[in-house]
Amino acid sequence: MLAHKLIELRLQQAVRAVLPDADVAAVLVRPCPDPKFGDYQSNALMALAKARKMNPRQLATDVLARLDVSEICEQVEIAGAGFLNFRLKPAALAQTLQAAARGEPLFFDRAAPPRTVVIDFSSPNVAKPMHVGHIRSTILGDCLARTLRLLGHRVITDNHMGDWGTQFGMLLLGWKRELNSAALPSDAIGELERLYKKISADCKDNPATLEAARQELVKLQRGDGENLKIWREMIALSEKQFDAIYSRLGVKFDHMLGESFYNPRLKPLVEELVARGIARESEGALAIFFDDVPPLKAHPALIRKSDGGFNYTTTDLATLEHRLKTWQPDEIIYVTDGRQQLHFQQLFAAFRQWMEGTASSVPQNSGQRRSAALQVKLAHVWFGSILGEDGKPFKTRSGETVKLADLLDEAGERAFKIVSEKNPDLPEAQRREIARVVGLGAVKYADLLPNRQSDYVFSWDKMLALQGNTAPYLQYAYARIKSIFRKVEETSPAAPEQGEGGNIQHPTFNIQLAAPEEIALAKHLLNFGLTLAAVAEEYRPNFLCNYLYELAGKFTAFYENCPVLKAGHDTRASRLALCDLTARVLKQGLETLGIETVEQM
Repeated sequence: MLAHKLIELRLQQAVRAVLPDADVAAVLVRPCPDPKFGDYQSNALMALAKARKMNPRQLATDVLARLDVSEICEQVEIAGAGFLNFRLKPAALAQTLQAAARGEPLFFDRAAPPRTVVIDFSSPNVAKPMHVGHIRSTILGDCLARTLRLLGHRVITDNHMGDWGTQFGMLLLGWKRELNSAALPSDAIGELERLYKKISADCKDNPATLEAARQELVKLQRGDGENLKIWREMIALSEKQFDAIYSRLGVKFDHMLGESFYNPRLKPLVEELVARGIARESEGALAIFFDDVPPLKAHPALIRKSDGGFNYTTTDLATLEHRLKTWQPDEIIYVTDGRQQLHFQQLFAAFRQWMEGTASSVPQNSGQRRSAALQVKLAHVWFGSILGEDGKPFKTRSGETVKLADLLDEAGERAFKIVSEKNPDLPEAQRREIARVVGLGAVKYADLLPNRQSDYVFSWDKMLALQGNTAPYLQYAYARIKSIFRKVEETSPAAPEQGEGGNIQHPTFNIQLAAPEEIALAKHLLNFGLTLAAVAEEYRPNFLCNYLYELAGKFTAFYENCPVLKAGHDTRASRLALCDLTARVLKQGLETLGIETVEQM
């Protein structure tokens, strides 16, 4: 068991002995903010004391009398109003490292029991190119999926594509009147975008064109064979180009259920909401009102427009219902930009009202559905915008939206130039591959590093820098450690054997932690699992970015102050193990961010 987990378990047992009625689930141990006070800390006793009008320091004293962590900790200290500070013994620290070096879990535990989590992210629109704005949802959603899967949860990713709506009337009309078939094989999305812009402009100036587009949409909605065939071809062409982008990004989805998938459910859904008194008419439209939710009282959720059409809220309610019924999730996460905050507040409140309904108005067979819906956690993980260096929304020089494919191309070319300057003697194919990994990693990391709710400035120079908190810096730190083992192999035939994945195997040696830099590095390695848990709990990959950056810094301090290759036999083996564990955590951490590594840069 990991050190902090053992401390936490023993602390919960001691609290239960003193306060038998206490909910010990909230008694947690976390890293100490300031290392001078210890390695781990718990402030849970203060809340327990306050709730019972007890003296928190006295409660801490009573709990401490029942707490035994002597085999792994120095004397536990009470600080302030009732903090408990824990400092690991070097021997316990070394044992945890040795367990990881032998191949046991890399400083994190898998969830028991695991949860089922649905993550909705990316969501491009059919017939439109993916642009730079899509990268935030795509990269953030993928990172959360990777993190939760690593921690042992069952994750279902669903790309809720925009494949239905009024724009298809214009697209269908454009396809029939203006299509350049020769352009489809080379750039289908570009041709569809051209058609949409052309007909959209014509609609503004010509009422006849607008009416013709409307009629094409009506035909599609009524199931006209010709229009359905064209619509399906548009979807297939779009998915082909989407898949090319996702392949470059290393992102995969379990499902890609677009808005059209839920069309058959919309009419009966609205009828059910009306019949149960949850939705009512307002100015010819139907809406759900939130009289008991003050922040939303002035913002009813429209579910059917006055012209009889449905909207995003209607479709999203049907989507929620489908996900609950199909996958029985414990949590559903939506990853979108911050402009949709009100929409999701309305959606979640409307869904709760729908599922809560009085027993007399709920069909008997929907009781189980209602119970599951009231238990599921709904989370809107929103993010800020990408800005240019002028502080305005990131655009091309001509003022156009930056296409994602063009952005990734430029990242690769810029990285290739840097790699070629640093290592001109490497074969071009190798430089191209390194540039692909570095360029893509730089773009992803720059997006994940800031607080996701903040806007950030897109800067090629900063994101591709080999110094500072960047992906290239961390990738270089990993490659640098791997170079140590290449030197070991070159200079010592009896070097530690490398196992699966290049990790060294040390079945017999003991890790020695004496130098301050060794101890600091070792303790930081132990916090990898806590960091992953925080990312999953708060949906903030920047926690992991900053952890890895600090890890690289602590490794540098260790390597500069603690000779590795020139150390004596036992010390050398111990320090090589620290190098190997650092490389493994760096690699696993970067993979969790969706970033690849290379052995040489």
